[in-house]
Amino acid sequence: MKAMVIFKLCVVLPLLLFIDYLVMIFIGCTTNVFGINHDFYCGPYCIIGKIILGLSMIFIIYLFLPHIKELIMKSKNK
Repeated sequence: MKAMVIFKLCVVLPLLLFIDYLVMIFIGCTTNVFGINHDFYCGPYCIIGKIILGLSMIFIIYLFLPHIKELIMKSKNK
């Protein structure tokens, strides 16, 4: 159990954040190629970034929820 938590913390979490970073780079470069003006980066780009990070946080919570439930059950049984 501990090995899986450590794996998720040390491998999955940084990988997910790196993928988010790459997605934001791709969106930024694509909009630049299509000639979107600078107002895009102050509004919709920030909203897209918040949505992507929010979805990543929901996924991380989903990944760690079984481990959290197991810890709660262990503490109740003591």
